[in-house]
Amino acid sequence: MVLPRSSFNLFSFTALGISAGLLGTFATIESVNYQNKALASPSLLEFRWDNSKNYKKLYYWQSSSERRDRSTYYLVIRPTDRRTATLKLKITFPEYFDAKISAKKLSLCKVSLGGMLARTRCLEKIPAVIEVADDQSSIEVFPNDPIPEDESYAVVMKIFNPDQSGMFQLNAMAQAPGDVPVTRYLGSWNFTID
Repeated sequence: MVLPRSSFNLFSFTALGISAGLLGTFATIESVNYQNKALASPSLLEFRWDNSKNYKKLYYWQSSSERRDRSTYYLVIRPTDRRTATLKLKITFPEYFDAKISAKKLSLCKVSLGGMLARTRCLEKIPAVIEVADDQSSIEVFPNDPIPEDESYAVVMKIFNPDQSGMFQLNAMAQAPGDVPVTRYLGSWNFTID
């Protein structure tokens, strides 16, 4: 039987509409299922109001971005972030970063940077003296030997995240060995607590 031309167009238009509706529904369901996994990658997108040439983004990895949750931070300094060996490393925190930092929960290590198939992990612990300021505003790391500039190193912090959510910027400054001790800005780590 031959259908009239107008009813055939109506049938194909209806089938196309139903197919598009089903695809849209499946895409919405899948995006809801994977939304939390996408938020766990803190370094995919970073927004700054004032992008100046004096700011340099440093690589980091954090195990949890939830408030008051136990978290491990790898504050990484790669060979491209520094030009010389490092005699002393200083990390400053904003005054509203209200996490309790203990020197016993801090370490310096040589790291293997993670990616899609592997996670960031320590390869070798570096002996160092680590001091936390009384007001919790900075950490100073004094390695026993200067840190060479040819490999990636990280300060590993095991802390409970701050009570308040927000965006936090930690700044890194390094002192190179030499006759004149000059401290130089290396870059900043920006991370978010949800």
